Order: sequence, then C-alpha cells, then structure tokens
Amino acid sequence: MSLPLEDVRVVAVEQFGAGPWATLQLADLGACVIKIEDPGSRGDVGRYVPPFAEGGSSLFFGSFNRNKRSVALDLKRPEDLATLRALIERGHVLVENHRPGVAERLGFGYETVRGWNPQLVYCSISGFGSHGPYRDRPGYDTVGQAMSGLLGLLTDLDDPKPMGISVADHLTGIFACYGILGALVARRRTGEGQRVETSLLQACTAFLGENAARYFASGEIPTRETRTRIAQVYAFRAGDGLPFVIHLSSPQKFFEGLAAAIGKPELAQDERFRARPGRIEHHKELRTILADAFVTAPRAHWLARLEEHDVPCAPLNTLAEVFADPQVAELGMRARIAHPERGEVDLVAPGVSLEKTPLEIRRPPPVLGEHTREVLDELSPKQRR
Repeated sequence: MSLPLEDVRVVAVEQFGAGPWATLQLADLGACVIKIEDPGSRGDVGRYVPPFAEGGSSLFFGSFNRNKRSVALDLKRPEDLATLRALIERGHVLVENHRPGVAERLGFGYETVRGWNPQLVYCSISGFGSHGPYRDRPGYDTVGQAMSGLLGLLTDLDDPKPMGISVADHLTGIFACYGILGALVARRRTGEGQRVETSLLQACTAFLGENAARYFASGEIPTRETRTRIAQVYAFRAGDGLPFVIHLSSPQKFFEGLAAAIGKPELAQDERFRARPGRIEHHKELRTILADAFVTAPRAHWLARLEEHDVPCAPLNTLAEVFADPQVAELGMRARIAHPERGEVDLVAPGVSLEKTPLEIRRPPPVLGEHTREVLDELSPKQRR
C-alpha cells in the first residue's frame, strides 16, 4: 500500500534535534529523506550523544533518524557541493537547521538554491530566526524553552529545574513539518516553491497561545500553577508512595464523582467548592483535603475508585510502566526492527494512524554514509561526482 508522501524527495542537511525530528515525520509519512552528513566531522553530532547501545550506535541518534538514507558529502569540496546541487535539483524539499548564514557560506543558501530549483520548498530551522538582535546566538533546546516562556510554565520558578526531554527541539520539528506540508500543498496548486522558516523561539512561543491570550487579556503573568487551578488539575502520592494525577476540567459531574470516590460527598455542597469558580479560588485548600484522603490507601485502590466514578485520572507513569501498559501495547507504540550494526532494536512507533495509508518503520537509523553509492547511482551520469 502506498504511503502519503512516497512521491516526495527530501534533502536534509541537518543534525542533532529539531531538523532531524522534522524530517523524521516526513520520512514516516513515506518521503524519501536523504540525510547529508559530513564524513570529515564524523557526521551528525547526534551520533555521539550517549547513551550508546552495544556496538557503539547512539540511541539518541536512532530515535531521530529512522526511515532515512545517509549520504556522506563534504560540502567544502566543489565536487560534493555539485552533488548536493544535483540532489536538490531532483528534490521537492530541502531542510537545513544551521545558524543563519551557514548555508549561504557553504553555497546552498535559499537565494542560490531557488535558482537551481524554483519549485523547491526550502525549510530553515534555527535558534531565533534569520533576522533580529538574537540572530547569531547559539540556540539549543533548553535556551529555546527558557526564552519563549515555556520552561517558566513547566517548572517552579522558586526552585527552577530543566526538563527531562528536549521539548523545544521536538516542538520546532513538528512546526517545521507542518509548514513544509502546507508549502507542498501550495506548490501543487501554484507550481511554485517557497521558503519555510521556524525557530526554537518562534515555535515554543506559538505553542503558548492559551497562556499568552490569558496574559494579553489580564496583564497577569501566568505561572505553572495558573492553569492547574483553572483546569482543576492535581497530582498526588498515594499511601504506597506511587504518584497519580486527576484532571477535572469543567464538567461538574467530575468533581461530584471525586467527592464520592474519596467518601466525602459533602464536599460537593461545601460553599468553597460547590461551583468551579470557588474551586479555582480555594484550589490549595481542596488539594490539602484530597492529599490527606489519598495518603490513606495505595494508588491502585484510588485509581479503581476514581475510574468507578468516571473521574479523569491516570497513574503518573515511568517509561517502564508506559510500555507495560495494555493500552499502549494495543496502540502498537513499541516497534522492533533490524539494525545493520546492532541487530534487533526497539523504537517508538509513529504517533499518528492513517487508515488508508498506514505508516511504518521501513528503515533503521542509517550508518554514516551507508547509502552514498546507492543514492549517487540514482542520479543521471551527468549529475554524478
């Protein structure tokens, strides 16, 4: 069965996080993604991020680069730049995630490349964008999280801690993919390519639309606790020390169910908590009452009670618990493939299901330069090195 983007050719001059995550989404959708890596620098720096599997392959790199082919090109060599040009002339999309100006210095900046292929969708990903006072600053995931305000909504500002996942890289990669798909649709209508641009700062700031709208309207700066009060969100440890969460949202029935589940139905008539505005105002008081109740029994007991009363709740899982969960197994989120260096490896499956054109992991993460000869052989004799 054909895949949605199997007729799309993507040239990816990328490394590390946001760029590879964007092209991974395209590759999972069936695009032919040719990953350009510099053999002199030993390829994508993500290859050397620990931890490493037996045999030396980076698990970090593997999570960002399945379904791609690796071509080794030294773009400082005229003959290799000519090969890149040949690939771009045959391509539909180019993705690069360097600091602004690097692609121009290497000879494949947008103004140059659109002369080679006017129909090309050219996507640039950077830390802060191609113009403005921060243009030339180094931008990494946590910097993007912090400057956008995202980290300030995820951590306690009185005791700040960085996140255990590269949220900005992943968000920016998804925004870049979304922009590329839009530009491809526009090209099919107009026959013209265009530049797509995003950055860690732009993508993460856009992601905060809910909180920004609240700030614009009220002038009050939201914190991590602002939404937890409004959405009536709670996290607790049960009597066995295991954590879980509750998200009441707006329906009144969920609070009434919660009160019944902990054996305190009278809370639903308490003047402080009876209506949602009161629960928002007295959030800390209600949390104390609930915490005192939940510490009296194990997590499994409370989750069963809450589910019995149709209260939105969940265990706060570790990854070990996630992949032991029967619903995660039903979704098929753990996929096993053969790797040329490591044998059988497990990866997380794509995060979306398409009924008519189902996604699949077709290729393992590539070895550096693994497909150079294969890809060059696909070029016409005049286009080869």
